[in-house]
Formats: sequence, C-alpha cells, structure tokens
Amino acid sequence: MKNAQFLMLASMLALSFSVSAQQTAATASATPAQPAAARQQLTPEQQAQVKRQDEEMGRSALQVAQLVDQNKTAEIWDGASAVAKGVVTREEFVRQIAADRQKLGAPATRQQVAVTRAAYAAGGQIPAGNYINVVYATKFANAPDPVRELVSFHLDADKTWRVSGYSLR
Repeated sequence: MKNAQFLMLASMLALSFSVSAQQTAATASATPAQPAAARQQLTPEQQAQVKRQDEEMGRSALQVAQLVDQNKTAEIWDGASAVAKGVVTREEFVRQIAADRQKLGAPATRQQVAVTRAAYAAGGQIPAGNYINVVYATKFANAPDPVRELVSFHLDADKTWRVSGYSLR
C-alpha cells in the first residue's frame, strides 16, 4: 500500500511537471510558483537568484541520479524529506527503484531538460508545500528511446530542500 502511495506521489509530481513547466518561482527562497508573465517582472537580481537555484538543484539532482546509478538508493531515502518517508518505507523505496532500473539497464547518457517549480495547498492529493523538479532525458542500455528521469525536492519546515521523489517514465 505504501509503495503504491509513493508511486502515486512520484507520478503526481511527474504530472505536475507539465503544469509547472509553465510556472517559475518569484525568488530563490521558494515562494509559490507563478505564471510566466510574473517571471518577466522579476528584477535582474531575482532572475540571477532563480538561475543560481536552478544550477544548485540541478547539481543536487544529478548527485541523486548518480546514487541511484550506484545502487545507493537507501542513502537517498535516509536523507529524504519527511514527505517521502511518510508514504514509503526504506525497503520499498530501494526495492521499487532497483526493479525499475534493472529493466532499463545502465544509463548511457543523461541530459537535464528542465527545472520546474510547483506549490501545493493543504488538502490536495500531493502533500502541501513547495517542490522543485529536475527532469532529465536519460538514455539507458535496454531502452531504445530516452526515458524521462525525474528527481523531486520538497522544501521542508527547516527551509532545507530534500528529495521527495524519484521516478522514471
């Protein structure tokens, strides 16, 4: 049951990519996502902050993906957000990712294609909070076409971004 909930969370975050791809944060301090028109109103300093945060989150997401490549998913779960830990056990997290990755084989190339933001209110299907999603087009040995690899982060109460999901589509 918890595995299904985690996969549902990862899937909903993945679906949020299509919505949040049209949105961006107003500042690097994780304010809720705003329409593209609001992005144009950012000051140069705010634009620089968003760019820096995108770069930082991209590096963090790459580290997560590389830990998955090295079969160190338990380490990812150990440092994950309470949001993720609340819906899946460590064992299920490790087992499901290993099963998904085993089918695909080793990664050959990984190209970051997007960094998106989303904010969810309490009471929805996705736990409330601010999220950043980093999306890769990853080519795997056993897949003819690139696969969308998504690493999601949640801004926890201590104002630290932590992994909240990993999914492949």
